[in-house]
Amino acid sequence: MKFVSLAGILLIILGVLSLAYQGIHYTTHKQVAQVGHFHATKEEHKTIPLPPILGGSALAGGVVLLLVSKKEL
Repeated sequence: MKFVSLAGILLIILGVLSLAYQGIHYTTHKQVAQVGHFHATKEEHKTIPLPPILGGSALAGGVVLLLVSKKEL
């Protein structure tokens, strides 16, 4: 398998995942208070949004790379 077709498949997978999940979700722990040996923490859920145009362009770019690699054969 050539590098171009492998890159195309990878872009298609990343594009589909980006469109399906619409963002990267992560959790942080923030210390709220500390009294002696007692620690109070707060769990915060955050999301980095991924625009649909990013997933669509990755998907389209992957398809184009696959088509270009097929023509080279």
